[in-house]
Amino acid sequence: MSNEFPLRKIIHVDMDAFYASVEQLDNPELRGKPIAVGGSSERGVVSAASYEARKFGVRSAMSSILAKRNCPELIFVKARFDRYKEISKQIRSIFYDYTDLVEPLSLDEAYLDVTINKKGNPSATLIAKEIRHRILQETGLNASAGISINKFIAKVASDVNKPNGQKTVNPEEVQTFLEDLEIRKFYGVGKVTADKMYRLGIFTGKDLKTKSEAFLEEYFGKSGSYYYNVVRGVHNSPVKPQRIPKSVGAERTFNENLSSEIFMLERLEHIANELEKRLKKTKIAGKTVTLKIKYSDFTLNTRSKTLSYFISDQKLILETAKELLYQEKLQNSVRLLGISLANLNTEKKERPKKENETVSYQLKFDF
Repeated sequence: MSNEFPLRKIIHVDMDAFYASVEQLDNPELRGKPIAVGGSSERGVVSAASYEARKFGVRSAMSSILAKRNCPELIFVKARFDRYKEISKQIRSIFYDYTDLVEPLSLDEAYLDVTINKKGNPSATLIAKEIRHRILQETGLNASAGISINKFIAKVASDVNKPNGQKTVNPEEVQTFLEDLEIRKFYGVGKVTADKMYRLGIFTGKDLKTKSEAFLEEYFGKSGSYYYNVVRGVHNSPVKPQRIPKSVGAERTFNENLSSEIFMLERLEHIANELEKRLKKTKIAGKTVTLKIKYSDFTLNTRSKTLSYFISDQKLILETAKELLYQEKLQNSVRLLGISLANLNTEKKERPKKENETVSYQLKFDF
């Protein structure tokens, strides 16, 4: 590892099938059975699936119809986000017993920087083990963890021994771990990108490492530089205790497809109203309004407009959304509409990095 990059002790904690596990925890009759959190209607979507359901190929974001086809015994359970948030808060309070450097990614996962921690424990591996034990004792739920020198490797590692396990990638093991890793398991490489990499002869981290930065940028744009660095163990993003949202949005999926803009106006009004409530609650405003349209064939279309001033008022949001709606003709009937606001008043300008400035420190790690 190069000395010019900070070595940290990062833990990525990921709850196992969180929503589904909470439902099984609260309802013993569901334990050991294939369950899906989400709607069972014709247009329903799976939000989460228990491990019993995953054995049948049921996955989050899958349509309820396909999920039921894959697993005829599948039990659908309505989501209870207030309950998930309640337990997530419990879990987060455990994290803060060890460090204030906690970066939540969602209700069920977070990064922790324990390089210097409140317990004075030099072993990130033992801290992760203790945290997982406490989560189980205090909530009744299982968690998995990944431990390594940066956020990227820790996140990838947390998947290795799931469920209810952990994986430590020591500094001297980083290069081998990344070279042996299947390309589809790299965080940030989705199915489309993985297929493209396969066509270029890139199947593992070792294959990726043979490609120059220029080559990767040619085929993957700005992401090329990211792939070039992470496969070499370089990912210098610190754990950010307070994640500032880059956009705030609201959306709605309809029971029946909408075929005319006229039918969409009332729906947009409700969506804009919901968005206003979220903005007011967090005292956020923004300049860029984006209208999201998902057609009946699942094609996604977005249209944006940036204003010269910040807005959070429902009327102004709706007015801009309507303008975007009529910007071009609909390609098909519509199953989902959404409005989001970006270019927020929460965004701060980063201090420009001075020429030749580097962040560096050398640590001898006992992981």
